[in-house]
Amino acid sequence: MPVIKPSVYIETTVPSVGSARTSTDIIIAGKQATTKLFWEHERHKFDLYVSQYVIDECALGDAEAAKRRLAFIGGITVIPKSDAIEDLALVYRQLLQLPDSAKYDSYHLAAGVNLKIDYLLSWNFRHLGTRSNEKIRAYNERHNLWTPFLIAPDLLLTLPRRK
Repeated sequence: MPVIKPSVYIETTVPSVGSARTSTDIIIAGKQATTKLFWEHERHKFDLYVSQYVIDECALGDAEAAKRRLAFIGGITVIPKSDAIEDLALVYRQLLQLPDSAKYDSYHLAAGVNLKIDYLLSWNFRHLGTRSNEKIRAYNERHNLWTPFLIAPDLLLTLPRRK
């Protein structure tokens, strides 16, 4: 029987943290170390996905940093933009009252829902945190939609694995 790997959508903060120059801030440095540990030793245990929205977001800002972020996610399966993702993202933006600055969060969530991804991996839960997650789950249950498990890399490393 073939082994089915859990699917993981890599949200933009993961390549941002994983490809950044080492921080002197102990919290950020810990996130960087955890991201690199996951990337070097654990990612092969998952089917990884990014979307074109992640690529677009990674390309923003400083050119050298953008180059590092894009290289970090090179070779990962890319989910293309679609009307279904755009439409659902708009629903989530309204439901969660996300500011324009957080529009990509709604795209990441919608892509994960649309493709029934197991985990949405992120270091940023400012807009998709506990309160938002409750609203997302309630909405998705009412509309018979899949809900990915939103998780940080450090917690994903601690999950038990199916044999």
